[in-house]
Amino acid sequence: MKFEKFRDMSGDELDRKLEDLKVAYMKLRFQHATAQLDSPAKLKNTRRDIAKAMTLINQRKAEAAKETTEI
Repeated sequence: MKFEKFRDMSGDELDRKLEDLKVAYMKLRFQHATAQLDSPAKLKNTRRDIAKAMTLINQRKAEAAKETTEI
C-alpha cells in the first residue's frame, strides 16, 4: 500500500488498519512456517505496511505533542 493512502486515513482508521495488518502478518507467518505460503514477498510487503502505519502514527503523535508545547 502506498504511503499516501495511509496519510489519507484518519487516526481511528489508521489504528484499525494497523491491527488488521498485524493479524494478517501473524497469519502469513503461520502459513510460512507450515509451507503453505504462496509468495514469501507477502511477508515483506505486510511488514513494510506495518512500518509505514506505525511511522505515520508516531509522526502524528509528535506533531500533536509539539503543538501542545507551543501553546
